[in-house]
Amino acid sequence: MITRSLIFFLCLGTLSVQAQNRRQLPNIIFVMADDLGIGDLQPTNPDCKIKTPNLQQMADQGITFLDAHSSSSVCTPTRYGVLTGRYNWRSRLAKGVLSGTSTHLIPAERATVAHLMRSAGYHTQMIGKWHLGWDWAKVDGKTGKGQKIDFTQPVKNGPDINGFDGYYGHCGSLDMPPYVWVDTGKITAVPQREEGVTSKEDAYGWYRKGPISPDFKIVDVLPHLFQKSLDHVRTRAAEAKNGQPFFLYLPLPAPHTPIVPVPPFKDASGMNPYADFVMQVDHHMGELMATLKESGIDDNTLVFFTSDNGCSPQGNFDVLKKHGHDPSAGYRGHKADIYEGGHRVPLIARWPSGIKPGQTTNALVCLTDLYATMREITGKTTDDHGGEDSFSLMPAFKGNAKTDRRSLISHSIGGSFSIREGDWKLCLSSGSGGWSSPREPDAKKQGLPPIQLFNLKTDRSERENLVESKPERVASLMTLLSKEVTQGRCTPGTPATNDREVTFLPKGVSLPVAN
Repeated sequence: MITRSLIFFLCLGTLSVQAQNRRQLPNIIFVMADDLGIGDLQPTNPDCKIKTPNLQQMADQGITFLDAHSSSSVCTPTRYGVLTGRYNWRSRLAKGVLSGTSTHLIPAERATVAHLMRSAGYHTQMIGKWHLGWDWAKVDGKTGKGQKIDFTQPVKNGPDINGFDGYYGHCGSLDMPPYVWVDTGKITAVPQREEGVTSKEDAYGWYRKGPISPDFKIVDVLPHLFQKSLDHVRTRAAEAKNGQPFFLYLPLPAPHTPIVPVPPFKDASGMNPYADFVMQVDHHMGELMATLKESGIDDNTLVFFTSDNGCSPQGNFDVLKKHGHDPSAGYRGHKADIYEGGHRVPLIARWPSGIKPGQTTNALVCLTDLYATMREITGKTTDDHGGEDSFSLMPAFKGNAKTDRRSLISHSIGGSFSIREGDWKLCLSSGSGGWSSPREPDAKKQGLPPIQLFNLKTDRSERENLVESKPERVASLMTLLSKEVTQGRCTPGTPATNDREVTFLPKGVSLPVAN
């Protein structure tokens, strides 16, 4: 009897410790803006002309990363990297982005941050812009380009197969039809008509014509998604306090086109609708932070704010420049490019009980690093086979100048690669690899070299190509890139396989011969 009693109380003690450990795990909210440049926020650009007081306050109360990068300079690939902790180009998507009707990109068996968090006892939710493909039901079950969607049927292979307990969102970018809300596989309202606005009708607010549901209002999408998120936080707060934390992935549709700020933000910047829309995003972030405090979970909630890539030309750089504002903060290029303006993004993290406030860091980080950060916070082991290109941000959170990341591979919309080590960056392209001048066809016609080497410490605008004068540095970076591509990972561990044969050498360029 004594033995049974002792075992009973020991079990109670063990359960109590486990519950206490679970209570100590922070809630996680990962907010990712769409097409927001590193120069568009005050914390990451001292010359920013757009007022972002809420994000400035978030930075003052947390840590701001000044050398943070998306894994790609466009939407879909970066989202793949965030969720898998794996460079996007290892997937079957070699370049470009998915459409609103594309099939799912991340297989159910691929490890994701959401899988990791759920296995650690978290409730997992996605609210916002998915843009990683899901499988619409097709009329008569047929597939192929132009095949019509049967909106009366459930959506299959959405975020729920990638580790999310629930999701509420739109298929792709807000200018991509169909304009339909999907709530964990269920379409909330069947489209009754088609709608669209041309760029001639509205240079900022255009969106492609396609089916739209009666409950889908383009101008209300951003506030609607934030309201859904605030409601979710309030719903989960009690359980979070009682031992079940939550992970909320909140990919925003803004300030991507259609750029549709609503009053009182419309015309508030005095610059253009893009700047107004950024101000609206900042306002909603303020609402989110206030809701965390009101719900009593602010102290132990880790909130990230970042962007999927640099600012798009749709923001109208020329108009913004007239007001002294540069969305790329002096870095070359913009969305889609292999240059810094394409993939260097704002990243702020705030966690009152876990991050000392008022920090800024020049640690080199990538958005793929969310995976390893969550792994360390939750105490999960590395036997989940995920996060092949992910390094924990915890050293930076604790004030260290660097994390374990020593290199960075970036990718452009056209499939061009770059490799970064220290201050040195090698671009395997003749031009931008994207949309800014010179685009690849033009650069090749101009006879520009097929590769570019820059020292970002002395040349942040990437204008002086040092390929000819630094052949040893070129060879070193090329060898490192080849190694990290072929071994299927850039982190220590057993070599992995890519989902396709990955090629990165421009025509006429070969790997250096080993000594």
